[in-house]
Amino acid sequence: MPLIGYARVSTDDQTPLPQSRALKAAGCAEIHEEQASGGNRARPVLARVLERIGRGDTLVVVRIDRLARSLSHLLEVIERLEAKGAFFRSLTDPIDTASPQGKFTLQVLGAAAEFERALIRERTKAGLASARTEGRIGGNPGLRARDPAALRKVSLARQDGYMERLNQTAQEWVPYVRRLRPNMAWEDVLRILNAPLPEPRRWTQSRLLRAVNAYVRDGFLPSSVLGRADRRQVDDRLPAIVAAIKGADHSITLQAICDRLEAMRERTPRGRTKWNPSSVKMLINRAERAGLL
Repeated sequence: MPLIGYARVSTDDQTPLPQSRALKAAGCAEIHEEQASGGNRARPVLARVLERIGRGDTLVVVRIDRLARSLSHLLEVIERLEAKGAFFRSLTDPIDTASPQGKFTLQVLGAAAEFERALIRERTKAGLASARTEGRIGGNPGLRARDPAALRKVSLARQDGYMERLNQTAQEWVPYVRRLRPNMAWEDVLRILNAPLPEPRRWTQSRLLRAVNAYVRDGFLPSSVLGRADRRQVDDRLPAIVAAIKGADHSITLQAICDRLEAMRERTPRGRTKWNPSSVKMLINRAERAGLL
């Protein structure tokens, strides 16, 4: 498996050389160095590494704190790697997601993070209840005074929570957005995404655009996905949609594609609501001739 090293220092007067030497000694043929604060999640070098890393690759760091300064950020990056079929390894910490022991350690860390969040929620509720019984106003005094620093802190906490929730669903929407945009209109991307999902989990266009913008901002998706889609000819639209479904799962059957198209309420080339495998096969052939598959 290809090993890809990542070394980070916080200031200009520090050198990543010791980290790079350790990564090279561990077998990393490719090493990326970055000078950035550990608290800054929007690191361009790390974003490029996560964008380019492929299935079977392993991202290697000397220590966990070279990658992330918070447990939530560490889990976020590892989930991003897992979505691409890649792994993570720390040379000095017991984490190697390619091994059973490393996966178990990661599960323990995830459980600890969720337990910590639950404790914080319970302490907050108890504190507010106690304040109300004593006639005091609960909450953050800085927020009541509209203090900019307090407002920014709350905003960052909310953003962290939002990104954690997004990462839980990334596998079901990120691959489609990366592959289909901007060549396909958002409306069609949305219908392809929602077809296999139960009603409560379906996306709206505004929710999807907010999620995509967040991933572009943090470097997990290229900015090109937000570009304007070209108008497709009517004859090209159905082959493009079928190619998108087939491209996401090459083992999908013709009948399963028929079911997906019917769930999307997509009409056949003759305007019918019921699809048959021969029509799908014809569209796949057209998509292949057009270079869409």
